[in-house]
Amino acid sequence: MAPMASPERDAAKTATLTVCMIVHNEEHTLPDCLASVAFAQELVVVDSGSSDRTREIARAAGAHVLEQPWLGFAAQRNVALDHAHGDWVLELDADERVSLVLGAQIQRFLADVPVGLDMCVMPRREILVGHYLGASAKYPKYGHRLFRRDAYRHDESRTVHEGLTPNGVVHPFEGELTHLLASSWQEAARDTWRYARLEAGQMQAPRSFAAYVRGGVARPAAKLLYRLMIDGGWRDGWPGFLRIGFDCATDSIVWTRHLLGSHGVERGSSGVSAGEHYGSRRFRQGCLRVVGVAVDKSAMRLAQEWLGDARARGADAVLIGRCEEHEADSAVRVRPLAGRGPLALIRALDAEEQVRPIDAVVAFGRTAGLLVRCVPPSLRGVLREITERTDPASVSWAMRTDVASDAR
Repeated sequence: MAPMASPERDAAKTATLTVCMIVHNEEHTLPDCLASVAFAQELVVVDSGSSDRTREIARAAGAHVLEQPWLGFAAQRNVALDHAHGDWVLELDADERVSLVLGAQIQRFLADVPVGLDMCVMPRREILVGHYLGASAKYPKYGHRLFRRDAYRHDESRTVHEGLTPNGVVHPFEGELTHLLASSWQEAARDTWRYARLEAGQMQAPRSFAAYVRGGVARPAAKLLYRLMIDGGWRDGWPGFLRIGFDCATDSIVWTRHLLGSHGVERGSSGVSAGEHYGSRRFRQGCLRVVGVAVDKSAMRLAQEWLGDARARGADAVLIGRCEEHEADSAVRVRPLAGRGPLALIRALDAEEQVRPIDAVVAFGRTAGLLVRCVPPSLRGVLREITERTDPASVSWAMRTDVASDAR
């Protein structure tokens, strides 16, 4: 993927970095995590009552350690943010590692931060019981982990999935964040049960048998097939199949507990529906995001010109296409299309949806138009009226309303 061109840079000084972590009994995983971010100027670790050497290990690494009884994931992360002093914050868990490539990219980024950016994403490579996962874990599965300290806070009404929603253009890194998902299958099963209980605690949906059948039976079955065949999760072998199986089991457990009224002690109160919590909707805010699709060389040139005009007028513009490296040198970031079939486009659009929710998908040329028709509606954006014939000057790119789209 070609780097995003940014003509304006904040060259006043190198931005400082604080790494924020929330931990509990992490003496076995914490040392390697802290070693991977030794380049950071500050470490803030919020401990929720560890009974092992977690706090001692963090202090030995130079971290500012805060002891805070458990308030919930979002609230604990906000406690860490409240004690951070860096210009930018990198949020990590103890079972994650910043690769050498990613660490170098972060340092280069902070030395020359593009004007107007307040968030970055990084691909996460999951390791399940010693097995590196790809498509079965939705790789690149971008995480919104690096952001300006004063630009974001976590929604404390959520019990789980407290991730941040970008306000505008996002900078994608290519270096990976490694995630040690579980060291044993028993641990993987326990994690599945724990997160399902938390998800059920914030769920707001009708408690009816029909709703249960849709959410707890039909949806997991459809997800299993989609993740195996469309995403290509079968390529990861039996570890990938089990990874997808755990995700599907989570859906069923959540809806079963909801139907039975077993919500647990941690309750969310964010006031949004089950679908919006549980993956069938994505919140959108900030400038409009448009993704162009082009296959032929002539269409590529047209797409770059059209998207460049939209970008100059305030759009968050990205191009997915088959192109030579020299053709990717433009003001618009290009994600290479791995093949000419619809599956390649579906996977590329899914990756861009992970970076930031898509508002409009614009096909340039007949071949791209045919491919886009094969894409699930959830990945085509919500503004279908924007096409290659639309004059970018006629669209209010910077005036984005709060809309959401149905996901698969």
